[in-house]
Amino acid sequence: MAEKYAARMDFAVCSLAESVSKADAAATREFYAARPVVSAMTSHAEVVRARASRDGRIIGSSRAEAAQLDVGGRTVAVRIIEPRHRPITGVLLHLPGGGFYLSSAVADDERNVRRADATGLVVISVDYRLAPEHPWPAAPDDCAAAAEWLITHSRIRFGTDRLLLSGFSAGATLAAATLLRLRDDGTVRAFHGAVLEAGTYDLTAHCPSGAVVVDDYFVEAYAGHVEDRAAPDVSPAYGDLRGLPPTLMVVGADDVVLPDNLLMAARLSAAGNDIALRIYPDVPHGFSNHPTPVGRTAALAIDTWLRNTGTAR
Repeated sequence: MAEKYAARMDFAVCSLAESVSKADAAATREFYAARPVVSAMTSHAEVVRARASRDGRIIGSSRAEAAQLDVGGRTVAVRIIEPRHRPITGVLLHLPGGGFYLSSAVADDERNVRRADATGLVVISVDYRLAPEHPWPAAPDDCAAAAEWLITHSRIRFGTDRLLLSGFSAGATLAAATLLRLRDDGTVRAFHGAVLEAGTYDLTAHCPSGAVVVDDYFVEAYAGHVEDRAAPDVSPAYGDLRGLPPTLMVVGADDVVLPDNLLMAARLSAAGNDIALRIYPDVPHGFSNHPTPVGRTAALAIDTWLRNTGTAR
């Protein structure tokens, strides 16, 4: 599938289809063959039950500091994880996934602890407000506020002004929207790079990922009240994408949002940005968070990119 879509790309996007060993590919396929199929949420009642079930299972890490950032009178909840046994080399603002309605910063503690120790980055994960109780623009407001706080306080609080941004699934959508807000405010250059993992960048009825995404409850919960869902703050693919930092995009070849990611990568590249798109074979949505050889390979590649990006700036 990656090769089929890659053949349509005429822009200067580097590193399209990733290769993996036969053994890693086989072990990864075995994991997904045995993994139960998880159905998408279809109502607010299901979301409430899913949140309660998740919150009862997640403990989080003792390494994480829960904090409240005060930005212009708005309070944003975050979790801060500093690297252990190595000096701080920068700060990564992380926006977790969850369809805009299930996001939880504490749920990403494990991956953020590992990433902090692997990269030397302080990882700050944002507990942005959730739909449908808090639909757009609540979540991007919180994410942009956290970014603004970092721009002002990172040097004093962490001893560095090397800032990076990452987003996973819905968090990648929010990361792209945050970059556009910062660019419009003239502060985007404070961020040296961004990682976008499997986002949905078009929430209109013409979404390239098709009815599987457009008809999902998360769109109605998050942006069902928005008259024009082509607004860049909702669907970043429709924005003026010029002047954004170097960006790594990661997606699985079997991910339903692959077409959205191809569109966004092409638009970012056409706007003159430095884009690396990595498509991993035979893996679905969220694969880099799963305990498979291909997932671990992708996570390590992201670590390497984060360690190297913006260091010579």
